[in-house]
Amino acid sequence: MPRDDHYDFSAQVGHLLRRAYQAHVSIFQQLIPDSQLTAAQFVALCAVRDSSPCSLNDVVRATAIDQATARGVVDRLKARELLAVSPDPEDGRKVLIQLTKEGQRLVDRMIPSARQISEATFGALNPAERVAIIYLLEKMSSPGPDDAAKG
Repeated sequence: MPRDDHYDFSAQVGHLLRRAYQAHVSIFQQLIPDSQLTAAQFVALCAVRDSSPCSLNDVVRATAIDQATARGVVDRLKARELLAVSPDPEDGRKVLIQLTKEGQRLVDRMIPSARQISEATFGALNPAERVAIIYLLEKMSSPGPDDAAKG
């Protein structure tokens, strides 16, 4: 006889999101042509491409990667000469981040694979389900009215 107070963790949104994310990361690692590139690094490169030149805070906001992790990502991409970091001429406390030519070439080469990775992550979802899941994930990850008042 089922109990009304039974908590099935496997049916909870956080657990299901984590499982979906783990599946996506696994697909990313299998399909990305540059085996040194992580999903977070690729997202950071795309964010810099879209907002260049930008600050580390801009990368954090665009990617939703925490500041310490984003700093490590930027440092690793800089070490690979995919990003260039220079002082902000208007604010000496800040640095500006830009793609190098090699960084731009890498992003351009990765885009077809990134599309393939998204396609594989969607798996057997039909077109309506794909639209729905993107809509729902965007809605879940958007700041709510209480979040906007805090920040």
